[in-house]
Amino acid sequence: MFSQIKSASVVGVQAFPVEVEVNVGEIAAQGLPEFVVVGLPDAAVKESRDRVRTAVRNSAYNHPEGKVTVNLAPADLRKAGPSFDLPMALGILTASRQCQPPASREGRYLAVGELALTGAVRRVKGVLPIALLAKKLGFAALLVPEENAAEAAVVAGLRVFPVKNLRSAAEFLEGKAAINVALHRTNYFDADGGTDADLDFADVKGQESVKRSLEIAAAGGHNLLMIGPPGSGKSMLAKRLPGILPRMTLPESLETTRIHSVAGLLPAGQALVAARPFRSPHHTISDIGLIGGSAQLLPGEVSLAHNGVLFLDELPEFKRNALEVMRQPLEDGRVTITRAAGTVTFPARFMFVAAMNPTPTGSGNDAQKGRVSATAVQRYLNRISGPLLDRIDIHIEVAALKYEQLLAAPTGESSSVIRVRVEACRQIQRQRFAGKPIWCNAQMSPRQIQAFTPLDGESQNLLRYAMENLQLSARAYDRILKVARTIADLAGQEQVNAEHIGEAVQYRTLDRQIWG
Repeated sequence: MFSQIKSASVVGVQAFPVEVEVNVGEIAAQGLPEFVVVGLPDAAVKESRDRVRTAVRNSAYNHPEGKVTVNLAPADLRKAGPSFDLPMALGILTASRQCQPPASREGRYLAVGELALTGAVRRVKGVLPIALLAKKLGFAALLVPEENAAEAAVVAGLRVFPVKNLRSAAEFLEGKAAINVALHRTNYFDADGGTDADLDFADVKGQESVKRSLEIAAAGGHNLLMIGPPGSGKSMLAKRLPGILPRMTLPESLETTRIHSVAGLLPAGQALVAARPFRSPHHTISDIGLIGGSAQLLPGEVSLAHNGVLFLDELPEFKRNALEVMRQPLEDGRVTITRAAGTVTFPARFMFVAAMNPTPTGSGNDAQKGRVSATAVQRYLNRISGPLLDRIDIHIEVAALKYEQLLAAPTGESSSVIRVRVEACRQIQRQRFAGKPIWCNAQMSPRQIQAFTPLDGESQNLLRYAMENLQLSARAYDRILKVARTIADLAGQEQVNAEHIGEAVQYRTLDRQIWG
């Protein structure tokens, strides 16, 4: 006896349809296994035999005594994870005639879920990509674990049925029991965009120039490097950056949620990632942890920061090879990983923010007073390669606060006020780049820089003077123009003038002071 249940498998952030074919035959011949799973399954899928068998019996059904053969088609697509438990069990019940769905329902439902030994259905990873696939392929509905229902229900036009256990799923397919459809919400974002109210720029004392550079970085999507002694506030300022970034749109939220869903980081019952991610891995992270590509081809930190911020504190302490693998995603906005299990591409469009000390000891005064040799300082700074530095638009010094500043009450603007200006600036850029595959000034190509950043005579003379007298490199030229374009947009001016160029040059003088 034969049955077929529709399911899906996730590779990277894309879901692919899988047909779970179940055949229940005669009594197994001596020496042959009674439960066989074929179709390129991984270890977790193979182990489903014991879970499914026990769950069927504990749900008051009879597991067939004959040989059970499960084929996961297509056979050349690797199947991973326990999400096939539920469709396997439903296929066994249907093939053994213990569950008989009407012809009108058969083949119209797609099911995923892990089974507990009691028959309860547990949450699985990657439900959002599967829900998007189900809608694309025109399935009538999707059966998912109850804890994944909110995540799947964000897909409009798809009926999502939250399943508690195997028996309720089987009775639902037979039409003997009803399951309430998970409600589809139309508004997932609160007024503050899901940001942490405790991380507000209004609480930061002093550092007005650094706050200004962070506002420019947020407005134009620029990468930023902060250099200063320990305790100067670098990490505190970086953590407040998501609070001034533009609120996420629904397409951005869906993209980000797909990645977090595949990685298994979406909290149970949460529908979408509503706030821009802020990822801050420790400097001991490996290149695989940063870029992704474990044995299961899971996304790394650069992809988990998609549409958000990747913050690397103590930048020179990171392994050289870990930093170098970031060059592709910083340039292309995506990362392609090739392993024995296959090749996947993850989105990785993020703001790169880093912080570092000026010397190995942390204080620049130590180098000036001869406590640290120039060779040791240069060796420390050389841990950051030129190609990586080339992809950072803004370098800003963060000075230690004086005693009087620490005693003074905070007087700065709140994050909500700064965000209004940032969102207005991003709107100007969206209109400027309409119809082009870029979203902000930081992504402009040299040809687009020339088209959208025309300079008058005074601006050209100032930029020429800066390049020649400050010993700025050619790679700094494009970065200065991109940042100047954002400064002009923040001021609401179409023409980039000398004032904008002058401020942008200030954010590149560290090239001369440290790396020149």
